[in-house]
Amino acid sequence: MGADWGVIIVAAGRGTRMGTKESKQYLQLGDKPILVHTLELFQSMDTVKEAVLVVGSDDVERCRKWVQEYGITKVTAVVTGGAERQHSVYCGLQELTSEWVMVHDGVRPLVTADAVRACCEQAEKSGASVLAVPVKDTIKQVNEAGVIISTPDRRSLWAIQTPQAFRRVLLLEAHERALAEQFVGTDDAMVVERMGASVTVAEGEYTNIKITTPEDLPWAEFLLAKRRADRAEGNGEQG
Repeated sequence: MGADWGVIIVAAGRGTRMGTKESKQYLQLGDKPILVHTLELFQSMDTVKEAVLVVGSDDVERCRKWVQEYGITKVTAVVTGGAERQHSVYCGLQELTSEWVMVHDGVRPLVTADAVRACCEQAEKSGASVLAVPVKDTIKQVNEAGVIISTPDRRSLWAIQTPQAFRRVLLLEAHERALAEQFVGTDDAMVVERMGASVTVAEGEYTNIKITTPEDLPWAEFLLAKRRADRAEGNGEQG
C-alpha cells in the first residue's frame, strides 16, 4: 500500500430504523459519538492523507467542532450531502485530490486498519475493490407473495461492506455518468460496475458492522470493549 489515499466518510443519512430522535451516526458508542470513532481510525493511518466528511445540512457546524475537538486534522472539508447517498459521495469527490479514494460509512466505526489496508492494496492492483465477507446463512430469493423462487449458491455470495476503494478518476467518471443518466445505485461498486469496470473483493471481518438498528448498538459496545481490553493486554492491532 504505497499510494496516498483520500477518504470520503458518508454520514448524511437520517435513518429511522434506530428509533431515536438523534441520527445514528451521532449516538454515543462508549465515550464518543459513533462518527468520531470512525474518523479516528482513518486519522491514525499514515497512508490516508486527506478526508472529507459529508453530513446533513443541519449537522455541518457540530461536525466541524468535533473535528477540532478530537484533533481530526486529516479532515479537509465538512460538506453537505445530497438527496441520495450516491449524491453525497459525489459531493465528497469534488473535495478530494488524492489519486486513490475510499468511500466509508460513518456508522461502521469498528473497521480495522488491517482491513482497510487489505482493501486498498487490492484496489491498487485492480483499480477498484470492496471489503466483503462470505455469507454464512442460506439466502432465498422471495417474490412479493412471500414465496421462495430461488436459492442462490451460497459459495458465490458475499456481504459487501465499506470501505470501497477506487482510483479517483474511475469513481468520478462513474458518478458523472450515473448523474447524467439519472441512475441511482445501492453502493459505489454498483455505479462503477455498470460502466463495465471490474471490481474485486478483499475479505473483511464480520465485526465491521453497520450500526443501523437498536440491537446493533449493544453489540458494537461489546466489540469496542473487547477490542480495548485486547489492546490493554498487548494483543490488539496498532493503527
